[in-house]
Amino acid sequence: MAFVLLIGSGLQTPEYMRYGLMFAGMSLIAAAALIRLLAARHARAATRLRAQVLALVAEDVAPTFGTDAEGRVEFQNRAAETRFGTQGGQTIVRAMKDLFANPSAVLYRLQSRAANAGQASEDVVTRRGHVRLSVHRIAQGRYLWRLEEVIDKLGASRGGEALSLPMLIASKSGAILFMNEALRRILGARPKSLDRVFVRLPLHSGEEAELSGADGPLRAIVAEVEGPGERREIYLLPTSEEAPRHEALGFEDLPVALGRVGGDGQLAGANRMARELLGLDESETAGFQDLVEGLGRPVADWVDDVLAGRGSNRSEVLRATRAEEDRYLQITLRRTVEMGRPGVVVVLNDATELKTLEAQFVQSQKMQAIGQLAGGVAHDFNNLLTAISGHCDLLLLRHEKGDPDYGDLVQIHQNANRAASLVGQLLAFSRKQTLKPEVVDLREALSDLTHLLNRLVGEKVTLSLSHDVGLRAVRADRRQLEQVLMNLVVNARDAMPEGGAIWIETENRHLDVELVRDRATVPVGDYVVVRVRDEGIGITPEALAKIFEPFYTTKRTGEGTGLGLSTAYGIIKQTGGFIFADSVVGAGTTFTLYFPAHDLAAAMPALAPQIEAPVAQAHGGVVLLVEDEAPVRAFASRALRMRGYTVLEAESAEEALEVLQDPDLAVDVFVTDVIMPGMDGPSWVREALKARPDTRVVFVSGYAEDSFADSQARIPNSVFLPKPFSLTDLTRTVQRQIH
Repeated sequence: MAFVLLIGSGLQTPEYMRYGLMFAGMSLIAAAALIRLLAARHARAATRLRAQVLALVAEDVAPTFGTDAEGRVEFQNRAAETRFGTQGGQTIVRAMKDLFANPSAVLYRLQSRAANAGQASEDVVTRRGHVRLSVHRIAQGRYLWRLEEVIDKLGASRGGEALSLPMLIASKSGAILFMNEALRRILGARPKSLDRVFVRLPLHSGEEAELSGADGPLRAIVAEVEGPGERREIYLLPTSEEAPRHEALGFEDLPVALGRVGGDGQLAGANRMARELLGLDESETAGFQDLVEGLGRPVADWVDDVLAGRGSNRSEVLRATRAEEDRYLQITLRRTVEMGRPGVVVVLNDATELKTLEAQFVQSQKMQAIGQLAGGVAHDFNNLLTAISGHCDLLLLRHEKGDPDYGDLVQIHQNANRAASLVGQLLAFSRKQTLKPEVVDLREALSDLTHLLNRLVGEKVTLSLSHDVGLRAVRADRRQLEQVLMNLVVNARDAMPEGGAIWIETENRHLDVELVRDRATVPVGDYVVVRVRDEGIGITPEALAKIFEPFYTTKRTGEGTGLGLSTAYGIIKQTGGFIFADSVVGAGTTFTLYFPAHDLAAAMPALAPQIEAPVAQAHGGVVLLVEDEAPVRAFASRALRMRGYTVLEAESAEEALEVLQDPDLAVDVFVTDVIMPGMDGPSWVREALKARPDTRVVFVSGYAEDSFADSQARIPNSVFLPKPFSLTDLTRTVQRQIH
């Protein structure tokens, strides 16, 4: 320091400079001596630390190394020399190059962590097993490394290798870290994962497991111990040859159906109630998967899941395959272990009645949903057909029969009527058609229908009618009832392409008890039964369950719509009756209809012919026409104007009420659609009638009258006109309301 100051001053004399240089040289010598002294002291301290650490770890059973910051080995204990040889002056990376893959990355990572935190450790899978490598910083730039081998913890003489009991060590993921010689001899290989050793996973301590041995499969009891670092120590014990016993006291006569399925999927035992439900003989054995079905996946997979500890205690409803009739069983599986052998206890309950109720509910929901769809489709079609047939009527009024276009217009009109009939069938199925029930004598109705039926069946088929002498009457829409019988007769004819016979039989029948069949219950009471029998090709059981569904048909494309039987079903249900079908393939089919019986004599006055009074000619009047469908509104307004009426049009209920705000406006009849966007027909009419209570009302709708019958009943002087309606239907209805 003094030397620097002297040089930097630039003011010293040569004499002073000479003394300064002498003093500076003495200072440098002293500093060097001090440095040598400190270095010697540090070396002695490092030597003492090395000696102390070496003395501490010299007899440690785990290989231990001391290294500098560059990783050079400064010392190693006896275990390290025995395991790795003398490594003095070499790097620890080189010492461990044969122990595990890529040691430089692992050692650098650990040393960096130890330099910051003082120590670090990591489990490493080696070529010989599994070790824990730890490092401690013992001084600045000095590190102590230690290898703690797992196999050294398993017992004396290299732990597991000295055991005669087969054992292995596995990671949490199932990778095999170590396997002793006893197990390697059994397997004849060194598999890398547990699924290569055991046939079924997961393993359960205390239970038997099957191994893939070198000489074939063998069984052993698993004993598993949880080791450090989530390692699994698995030992294999010999099994007992004694088979599990199932004949527990009272098992045979328990009031619960019980069985046991073994690990091979075979029904190993079942008590009396279980055998009855499954259709088994007392001494018979069978695979459980062969006794039940309907799970949606293999039953054997379900059993395997329960054996593996998955899906236990969950119930399933399956069908017993050996039962003569449909029998459904609610089955619960529970995993058990007997003498180390896992198995499955089976608890069975007869669920046939429950399944039948479920099927009835599902069928009811399905038919209701299809009915709602059919009703909605029919409503839209009725609007279209009203416009088509209505404008066709207008064209026909302007063409004579000799006109070249007249025949085309007639064809359009006829096909529109056919389409209307098809829509009527949809409404019949959905039970939303408007019926006009009356008390009908079936003998008279069938007599009137016989001529038409004979023409329908043709020359190859004979039609026979047989009636109960005292046959009671039924209450039904006569036209719809005739349609049902025609559909059944036509189907019977089509089932006999080579000809045959059809019988229509009627009888009175009294039910003392409820008749339950085909998911329906016929209450106690008096009925008129109608049977339509044929000797045709019959219907298969699979098809028989679907024949009343709309659009289902067994006929070829173009031969049927699939609506005939569904229409019959809807009409009969709406009438309050029941329809059943019985068939034998190759022997014929019988349809049986049940109608509640009525007293014909008491109903005779109602059957008197109704003679309509002649309707007076139109002399004008004011009609407020409310219809949201523009084509229907256009046709209806033109038709009414042609008959001399003054027509006010509105496309919504709200617009109609605005028109009626004029107090000087006189309106004779409201003609309104029922269902419209916004306010519906009955609602706006009730509002309008508050100021005009004497106004007549004609409701028109593509839906059935029953859908709003309650609302209409509360509106005086109202009538209903179903869509599709013709020009004549509309004008006649309006004229009657006015006059």
